[in-house]
Amino acid sequence: MFTLVVVFLLCTASSVSASAKGGAAAGPRLNDSQLYKFSYATEVLVDQARGSKEGSVGYGISSDVDVNLVWRDPSNKDEQLIQLAISNVRIEPVSNRPEKKNVLTGSTVESVLGKNKLAALTKPFLVHLRNGKTKAFYSYWVEPATIKNLKRGLASLLQLQLITGKVIENDVSGRCTVEYRAVKGQVTRTKNLETCKTAETGFTTHSEVLGVNSKSSSVTVFTLQDGFIRSAVAEEMHLLAVNARRSVAAKVVSRQTLTLTGTGAGPLEAAGKDVPGVVKSIDAKLAAVGVVAEKVKTQCKGCPSLFEHWQAEQKQLEPAGLSKALAPRSFLALIQSIRKASKDEILKVMKSASKTSLPQVVDAVTSSQTPASLDAMLEFLNFTDSKGLVLQERFLYACGFASHPNERMLRALLDISKGKIGSTDIKESVVIIMGALIHKLCLKGECNLPTVVQVKKMILDGPDSTQAESEVQMYLLALKNSLLPEAIPIFTKYAESEVGAYCTIALSALQRYDVKLMTNEVKLTVNRVYHQNRRIYEKNVRAAAADVILNSNPSYIEVKNLLLSIGNLPHEMNKYMLSKIQDILRFQLPASKVLRQAMKDMNSHNYNRFAKVGSSSAYSGFMAQSADVTSTYSLDILYSGSGILRRSNMNIYGASKGAMLHGLQVAIEAQGLESLIAATPDEGEEDLESFAGMSALLFDVQLRPVTFFKGYSDLMSKMFSMSGEPMNVVKGLILLTDHSEVIQLQSGLKASAEFQGGLAIDISGGMEISLWYRESKTSVNNRGALVVTGNVTVDMDFMRAGVEVSFETEASLDFITTVQFSEYPFLVCIQMDKTTFPFSEYMTKYESLSSGKNVMSRKSKKQLVPGTEFPLHQENSNMCKRIFDSSW
Repeated sequence: MFTLVVVFLLCTASSVSASAKGGAAAGPRLNDSQLYKFSYATEVLVDQARGSKEGSVGYGISSDVDVNLVWRDPSNKDEQLIQLAISNVRIEPVSNRPEKKNVLTGSTVESVLGKNKLAALTKPFLVHLRNGKTKAFYSYWVEPATIKNLKRGLASLLQLQLITGKVIENDVSGRCTVEYRAVKGQVTRTKNLETCKTAETGFTTHSEVLGVNSKSSSVTVFTLQDGFIRSAVAEEMHLLAVNARRSVAAKVVSRQTLTLTGTGAGPLEAAGKDVPGVVKSIDAKLAAVGVVAEKVKTQCKGCPSLFEHWQAEQKQLEPAGLSKALAPRSFLALIQSIRKASKDEILKVMKSASKTSLPQVVDAVTSSQTPASLDAMLEFLNFTDSKGLVLQERFLYACGFASHPNERMLRALLDISKGKIGSTDIKESVVIIMGALIHKLCLKGECNLPTVVQVKKMILDGPDSTQAESEVQMYLLALKNSLLPEAIPIFTKYAESEVGAYCTIALSALQRYDVKLMTNEVKLTVNRVYHQNRRIYEKNVRAAAADVILNSNPSYIEVKNLLLSIGNLPHEMNKYMLSKIQDILRFQLPASKVLRQAMKDMNSHNYNRFAKVGSSSAYSGFMAQSADVTSTYSLDILYSGSGILRRSNMNIYGASKGAMLHGLQVAIEAQGLESLIAATPDEGEEDLESFAGMSALLFDVQLRPVTFFKGYSDLMSKMFSMSGEPMNVVKGLILLTDHSEVIQLQSGLKASAEFQGGLAIDISGGMEISLWYRESKTSVNNRGALVVTGNVTVDMDFMRAGVEVSFETEASLDFITTVQFSEYPFLVCIQMDKTTFPFSEYMTKYESLSSGKNVMSRKSKKQLVPGTEFPLHQENSNMCKRIFDSSW
């Protein structure tokens, strides 16, 4: 039986080979001594996503093309060498428009292309076809790359197979998977552009919410006549849109048409044994230059240098202007210039910048993420100098927010951590940010790079390698950023630590992991912490444990035990847990279904448990909802029994098409303040040191926590010197969206797409305590300006056309908690306010010639979005009214 199968396969293979050599044609065949005359046209249109051809910018190139057979292998009719000659070249706009808006008015083909390029384009070239596929493309090395690419685009229209099937083939677009569908007299070629491999690779933001979505298609329809092509019509489309706002989108459409207009007598077939010999006999200067498009180096004529650009943008990057949209717009423009600059050019700008604008320059240089920009930063910064803390931390944070970090950036931070560092804060930030880089590199599939492996070992071994509390916290925060699955056992261990800070970090880190990674061991540990099976824990630790349980697909028993604990908890924690459960039910969070099942039991759901009083609360709501993105917020506030804030936690999330982004988390913690008002501490908190601090997580990156005060003496000195001004937590410019790609069109033209989003942000927080008025106030102030731009350009060195779409906004969000603890239950008012803010959208279309002549059009749409105070529970509204009425 096996022998029969082998014989069958051999016979089948032989029959296929025979058909290729002498039977049915595998691809198009040319007749000997015949000249095929074609008309050829290619056009490229660039526009906004929903634009029509009439409103698009771009240009078309049309010509006559003569095709003839030069040589055929006598033993294989599908082995052909073909000559193509372009003539009568014309360049015209893609749509009819008035002369003033037509950049080509008064131009000739020679004036646009240049005499040399026109001569090169009309010089004949050769294509070697085997079974309908291009095996070699022969042209002249000295020809400009743009011209060779246009010829390659034409040659790609001659490549097809006459049978249905999927293949991988090379053409001007690269090495792509292509599907052919053959019907009588017609072949449809569909190219899967996502599979195309080219030398020019781009990069994109790792976050789907902040990223760019692209769609593409390429279809060519061939009609055949007498074994050769009668016509070929190709259309290719690329659409790019910002996920968070899909109206910020642009598209490129490329079309090619090749139509047979007639035939005539052609030259005789050349003599020769093989293709290389025949080519050499025709012209020794002809060379196989490859069918895949080559890189085109475009030179910007009259563009300012980096230093000149910086001088023009400097004023917009001063601290006073950071809340305005001009700041992130200038930041994005500066990044584009830095990416083209050398290390020395970058250092010149940094050395000339004013003291106030230099931190913003550090943001831009680091965010550029080029070898030259990293080298410049490492040379400019002196980490042994403790006075340079601001610039050093801005550099580290920009590394943490990097859109496409590489191993070299991680290696640089590792080397810094091993060297002498003047500031303890910077030493901690270096390690914490290395954790964020590990996470991003692992997302890119680069978890096994040597430096990544080295840093992973360092932070995984870190917590157990030191006795210093600050260092243990540093390693735990680095692991929290890394989201390594190997770190889960470490967090599980430290969740039961005797040090409250370790427990809180470990539990907050476990919340960030995928629910599927929450093993039974993890769940048992977290439940032990909440129910205090082994030791007494602080309230904020137990609250964090409850959050992990409720967010990790809890079982019926876990939820029932949580409900049964209510009533046996400290006063304020009773109220917090009730509020948390009610919030889950109201907001229909994942745990709501099992909660409803457990609450059917009257032992766990009754008036005695659900009528507890207190001021602690948990509330979630929508900040914004649209077809593109949904933004939600949550506010959790836990007080001590004496009325002093124990923990406040504000979170903002963004969700788009199933992807989630933790945009912001600001947590304020306070402890050991009961002695100020002669109150009794809660159980398990009797010996806590006076402390207050803030921790921020921004765009999935945990930052180094900030301490307001630590210790009783520090507390008293801060209280008497308290100015009421908030302490800065994060301030700077962040590159949120960063997408760059080169789109190789089948026509031989190239389009470049650059999408960037820049955010100027200022997050500050403060805590005030008035013993006289028995009142405390905590505040978190968020100020920001956001600009997102998308630029798609088709740039041949003789002509340029493109479109830029963008939007910008400026906003502020304040979160204020006021507590009056002169009576019990004390009064608490939580306010979350968003001011009225502007929102603008812009679209610019442009065309230009190498001569400098250009045409541009611009449209804009502006609106004011009314401010609002985000709703919280009714109880909060009643308390706010009482507080402010009494204050009045």
